[in-house]
Amino acid sequence: MPDAPAAEGSPDSYSVVVIGAGPAGLGAALNIVRARHRTLILDGNRPRNAATLHSHGYPTRDGISPLELRKLGREELAGYPEAEFQNARVTRVNREGTLFRVEAQGIRGSADRVVTAESVVVATGLVETLPALPTLRAFYGTSIHSCITCDGYEETGKPLALIGETSDLAEHALLLTRWSDDIVVFGPMGEEDERALAPRGVRVERRPVADVVGDRTGLTGVQLEDGEVVPRTAAFVRPIYQPALDYLAGLGADVDDWGLLATDGEGRTSIPGLYAAGDSTVPGPQQLIVAAGSGARTAAALVRDRL
Repeated sequence: MPDAPAAEGSPDSYSVVVIGAGPAGLGAALNIVRARHRTLILDGNRPRNAATLHSHGYPTRDGISPLELRKLGREELAGYPEAEFQNARVTRVNREGTLFRVEAQGIRGSADRVVTAESVVVATGLVETLPALPTLRAFYGTSIHSCITCDGYEETGKPLALIGETSDLAEHALLLTRWSDDIVVFGPMGEEDERALAPRGVRVERRPVADVVGDRTGLTGVQLEDGEVVPRTAAFVRPIYQPALDYLAGLGADVDDWGLLATDGEGRTSIPGLYAAGDSTVPGPQQLIVAAGSGARTAAALVRDRL
């Protein structure tokens, strides 16, 4: 049997560096180390779903805390000698000859790192900006959510709010009607869309929102700037999403209209040896199971390319 593939050189030389240890990064790393590639996983430890108490739709793990899912993934990787994990925020990725040079700033007592790798998998996902409401964070992850597909079921039959400022609120409101027939949209919506959604129980409130209100039981309403409170017991917000890819600026990889890494559908970017998985690439359902599957698919392409 041949020796396990490994990068040549110093202990800071790796076959693969995976950037990000959410479901996409963990899905990629697990399959890469099982192909016996020496792999360093770097994670900034700032998951976008940190406030979420329960995640859904992941077979055998429905209802698990996203943080617990990450912990289990790290424990699985720890069982492979080919895997190394470090809490560090990647600040720059450049080419160094035929290799990638990856610079990372250590966090939580971890040392700074400068390493080289033959291949890099980008799985740092998105940064979300929530509506600027003073009390929103107090209920975010419990009775206010951002992922309708992830948390709609738990809010079935409740008076719901949809809060945002983007042009796609009608699409999100239509999806919400799978779980409730009492929905108020707080934000912009065209009159044609409003008329089409009205028979499904969707109302539109165009007065500006000042805040959300609630008590120990959770959300109780949405407060408008004129002081009126519209009673609601759960809400979904439409964040503004931005790619978390500044550290790749020196590579010149192709991006799409969203600013995300353009890939060939299997995770290969325009830069040979640079791959992307999860929300760092083509937008789609933002579910943990989808991200993990994307990571596994990207790993399969990387392993084949390295034969």
